[in-house]
Amino acid sequence: MKSGAAPVEFLDIDLFQGIATLLASEPEIAAMRIFLILLGFLLIYLGRKGVLEALLMIPMGLGMSVVNASVLFWDKETGRQGTLFLDPLVEDTEALMATLQFDWLQPIYTFTFSNGLIACLVLLGVGVLLDVGFVIARPFKSMFIALCAELGTVLAFPLAIWWDLPINDAAAVATIGGADGPMILFTALLLSPDLFVPITVVAYLYLGLTYGGYPYLIRMLVPKHIRGLQMPPEKTRVISSREKIIFSVVACTVLCLLFPVAAPLFLSLFLGVMIRESDLGHYVQTFGGPVLYGATFFLGLLLGILCEANTLLDPKVVTLLVIGILALLLSGIGGLIGGYILYFATGKKYNPVIGIAGVSCVPTCAKVAQKCVAAETPGAVILPHALGASISGVITSAIFASIFISIVQKMQ
Repeated sequence: MKSGAAPVEFLDIDLFQGIATLLASEPEIAAMRIFLILLGFLLIYLGRKGVLEALLMIPMGLGMSVVNASVLFWDKETGRQGTLFLDPLVEDTEALMATLQFDWLQPIYTFTFSNGLIACLVLLGVGVLLDVGFVIARPFKSMFIALCAELGTVLAFPLAIWWDLPINDAAAVATIGGADGPMILFTALLLSPDLFVPITVVAYLYLGLTYGGYPYLIRMLVPKHIRGLQMPPEKTRVISSREKIIFSVVACTVLCLLFPVAAPLFLSLFLGVMIRESDLGHYVQTFGGPVLYGATFFLGLLLGILCEANTLLDPKVVTLLVIGILALLLSGIGGLIGGYILYFATGKKYNPVIGIAGVSCVPTCAKVAQKCVAAETPGAVILPHALGASISGVITSAIFASIFISIVQKMQ
């Protein structure tokens, strides 16, 4: 990642250039590099301990540490610094071709990350793992919870505008409230290319924290005797693969008809579902295994590499950090409010903790809900309800993302 920042004093040290560039950088750049190196170590530790998602956080943490440690001098005359990884801001055709041959991660970034392909591959793999039968079995409750859990998305948008962000940047950062990484990546790419890198990085950093932070939110807002509420037995029928395929075809077609700007996301998600339900064993193994895990691994690695000090020292990044965490907090609260509404509407038979699963981060938030309930009542099982809300959250986050994209593009 190249940087135009000139050092205070050039140290002519060809050996150990990482240290030399650190000493020759502006104080704020040097401090940020050290902070990001240490933050990378922390993400690796938390991923290894299972506090955060290991598949995403370990490569992200190592990439973050390495890219800030491996800065070298590109030009001794000007003192320009950079790395051998990638340049996210290169636009000139000739410069891009040269960079593709030089920076080893540039081809992966250019051909999969910056065009949204990696987001579609992740959604395709996620779709293969999803059982939409949980949604079909209780569609109204699941969608109601998911809509309530978009509270952060709805409120973060005017908040970001009030904070003097342009409408396109405000819309892009508001989608963090939907807690769906591929949707955020896709929206930021279309609406806010200048802030695409920091918005995506902030979003995935915070999504990794939901697993550790939402249990505390649940304990704060849901009393212990309600958290452990055992759901009454349901009279549910077996949802056939045929019904799931029909649901996927109809839902995908209708959503693409209404929100064509997000059609690549809808197609990827529901195509994965149809592969699963069509009993295409080899495809299921391929897309649910190597494709999903490979895409997630490189997504985490590229996010870490993009966490270079010069990029994240953009003054707008602080605003993104604050709005992003508020969006996720408000979405969690909105989901729990939806859970409470169903709790009272069903005569106190619905566990409001399920509401947190409406924050779509599949299946993390559903597992958080089940874990919090089981901690109070070991035999209680709410996972089917939570998965229905969580899968519905994927759909609603795509809907809100496409609404933002359509509104902003029309206004501009």
